[in-house]
Amino acid sequence: MKMRSIIFFFAMLLFSCTNGSQEESNSNSASGKVIAIIDGDTYDILMEGNKTVRIRMEGIDAPEKGMPFYKVAKNYLSTLCFGKQVTLKISGKDNHDRTLAFSYLEDGKELSHEMLKAGLAWHFKKYNSDPDLEQLEVEARISKIGLWQDENPMTPWEN
Repeated sequence: MKMRSIIFFFAMLLFSCTNGSQEESNSNSASGKVIAIIDGDTYDILMEGNKTVRIRMEGIDAPEKGMPFYKVAKNYLSTLCFGKQVTLKISGKDNHDRTLAFSYLEDGKELSHEMLKAGLAWHFKKYNSDPDLEQLEVEARISKIGLWQDENPMTPWEN
């Protein structure tokens, strides 16, 4: 009788741990269709239940309205994802209550990485320490692509 109780206890403990981490991982991911491009690092997604959520792409900062390469970055992001399904890996909220997330296309490409590869964003080191993102910025800078064509590109956080 005691052995059966012990086995039951451990089985319930294992189940609750497994079930809890499953719920946690589901709450950190979501998916939907991109319905609007705000700028080179922000877009709106339509989720299940007709809910619109503003997404701020994790790890990058793109040119703001009025800055050089603003339109280029916004248009490039649009060609990458407008009207397409994306899966989000949510990391939190920013100061403007936007959802911070890495955004994955159905082919596996991640949007922050793609913007850096194209030289149309900075790695936002103040809030993100991902070495892959840092390396992509360095490669774009060395190749002088996108905003790195300018000798001293104007950063969004210094405006």
